[in-house]
Amino acid sequence: MSRKDYFDDPAAPIPTRIVPAVTAFVQDERGFLLLERRSDNGRWGMPGGVQEIGEDISHTVVREVAEETGITVEVTGLVGIFTDPGHVIEFSNGEVRQEFSLCFRARPVAGEVAVSAESFEVRWVDPAELASLDISPTTQRRITAGMKGLAHPVIR
Repeated sequence: MSRKDYFDDPAAPIPTRIVPAVTAFVQDERGFLLLERRSDNGRWGMPGGVQEIGEDISHTVVREVAEETGITVEVTGLVGIFTDPGHVIEFSNGEVRQEFSLCFRARPVAGEVAVSAESFEVRWVDPAELASLDISPTTQRRITAGMKGLAHPVIR
């Protein structure tokens, strides 16, 4: 399934749903960030996805990171809550969502980087390289907040 993201675009379709989703800000001991080049839009982003019925939100983070990257993580905190109504996501199946993403800080505990059906590429990225990657504006906001290491979560 492919997706198209709209950012403060008056031509964006009207959202019909808000779905709880997570992203994971995962850094290794060097400070490199775990990113994937997504198969649904071709852009670089943090691993994440939608919470499933019967799981708590931290389990969603652990499951999604493992499924998408091969890395097992431990959730260590909350970077922020991102609910920008100007970010509209249209999926190829006709679903249209308003962004609702909880971005969690996590640390790697096991595993090897592996590509999944949801990614073209997965790797540890040096923060100095971030500006050269195709990253959406909302993902960039999460990365910036995560890099600041704020004591309190960002709420947007």
